[in-house]
Order: sequence, then structure tokens, then C-alpha cells
Amino acid sequence: MPLIISQRVSIPDQEIELSGIRAQGAGGQNVNKVSSAIHLRFDIRNSSLPDFYKERLLRLRDSRISTEGVITLKAQRYRTQERNREDALERLAELIRKAGQVQKKRVATRPTRGSKERRLDEKKRRSQHKKLRGKVDY
Repeated sequence: MPLIISQRVSIPDQEIELSGIRAQGAGGQNVNKVSSAIHLRFDIRNSSLPDFYKERLLRLRDSRISTEGVITLKAQRYRTQERNREDALERLAELIRKAGQVQKKRVATRPTRGSKERRLDEKKRRSQHKKLRGKVDY
């Protein structure tokens, strides 16, 4: 079943390489026997993703994306391999969705005349307040 990114974009299973590895951390004797963590690899350049997504992903400054354009995720949050597999696939989909979002261009605004005047009035009040802190001459 393909990994669905949006209504129009999905990734076939054969493009995502999943392998079971041993999880790190505490877990007793079981942790040395069972490969419950998942190592996910996804090659951006050789994928069927639209060019828009490919360009955006390759431009990301993310430590999970290698210079060759391969996304590497390690999922070991859960105790079972199946849950970790789902987690890794969801994290991959979220990364691709995030790369596909276009940030709205910020429109520079100028402060209003009233806000400038209020700021200057407050500065004058603050200045006067600080002047009164000095030594008192009798």
C-alpha cells in the first residue's frame, strides 16, 4: 500500500527501504535479541515524487538528508517493530508535507503615527522617572 502524502501525491512501497535493527537503550535481555527498531531509507532523486517536492526536499538543511539526497530515519520509540514501522513512515510523510508547504511572503508594515507618539511619550516618562533617582541636593 503506497504512502499517501496528499490527495495527488503518494509514494509506492518499493521506493521506501525499511530494515529492522536492534533498538538502543534499556530493555533488558530482550533488547539484544529482537530487532524492534526500524531503519528507513528513501532516495529523493530516484523517487516518483513530483519535481517540486524533490527540489524542496533537497534544499532543506536537515541532518536526516544526506548529500546524495537520501533521507535516513531511525524509529525506535515503540516496543514493537510494527509500531516503529508506522512511526517511521508517518515521520517521512510529515517531512515531505512540510517541504511542500509554501511559506506566505511577509509584507513589511510601518508603525502608525499614533504608535510612534506613544512610544516616544513612554520614553520621555521613563527618562523622567530615571532622572528622579539621582542624589538629592539640600
